[in-house]
Amino acid sequence: MTVNLHSSHFASIADFNREELEQLIDLALKLKQERYLGEYNDALSGMTLAMLFEKPSLRTRVSFEVAMNDLGGSAIYLAPDDIALGKRETIEDAAMVLSSMCHGIMARVFEHSKIEELCKYSTVPVINGLSDLTHPMQGLADYMTVKEKLGGIAGRRLCFLGDGNNVAHSLMLGGAILDCSVTICCAKGYEPQKKIMEEALNLAKDSGAKIEVVYDPAKAVVGADVVYTDVWASMGQEDKAEEKKKALSALQVNEELFAQAGPQAILLHCLPAHYGEELTYEVSRHPRSAIFDQAENRLHTSKAVLLSLL
Repeated sequence: MTVNLHSSHFASIADFNREELEQLIDLALKLKQERYLGEYNDALSGMTLAMLFEKPSLRTRVSFEVAMNDLGGSAIYLAPDDIALGKRETIEDAAMVLSSMCHGIMARVFEHSKIEELCKYSTVPVINGLSDLTHPMQGLADYMTVKEKLGGIAGRRLCFLGDGNNVAHSLMLGGAILDCSVTICCAKGYEPQKKIMEEALNLAKDSGAKIEVVYDPAKAVVGADVVYTDVWASMGQEDKAEEKKKALSALQVNEELFAQAGPQAILLHCLPAHYGEELTYEVSRHPRSAIFDQAENRLHTSKAVLLSLL
């Protein structure tokens, strides 16, 4: 069981349509349930995934490396200094060399343009493990978690509190496709990028999802099915950390705020967390916190994508 995808790369969650995303999520749920049954143990036997990292990561590296191992393949970790994309050699050359030796490329980079250039020159599938614009693998795991915990995605409402960053972008695009309304609650000046907002609104015309930006956290979370937060300053934005902490401090998710959401609402955070900033430690351990299920689901969605692309 794999998903027949119309795109050979996964640069944005919007690369796939609703049917494809739903099938990937269903496959990931099946893989999670049947992990130890061995059905897919040799599915990627003899295949190698090149993993390019400009930014370190716990979940991205472990999920892809374990996924390849579980599926019978192998993964090569390439640290920032191993390739130095666009510096030691051009992205075009790196893509062509890796394409000749590996069956797929996963890249975790700063500038999204590097993902686009890898896709342009690679003859094997490229998977965006994170860029400054989007985080599609995270978004896929997030919506898998929503379905797993709430029984479905369509008609739900997700409230994201914080900076309008790459995670917020993928949540908006994914929600617009999957009919999950998304409320981005941020501070003025920290809204999602205009081009992503326009893309999400356009995609939402087909599904009927509501995509909005608001500024009052107390009102934003009322009735939400999912309350989601993320670090205020992403990796590489350390020089803006104090500025963002001041601007976004009113958006902290704590037990009092979480209580304003729906009675069955779940709490999500893509980790790593800065406890005492975007959320409190206490709310992270709430009975309806799903942040560690969400983290584990990075493994199962990675498997679903690898099986379907490679």
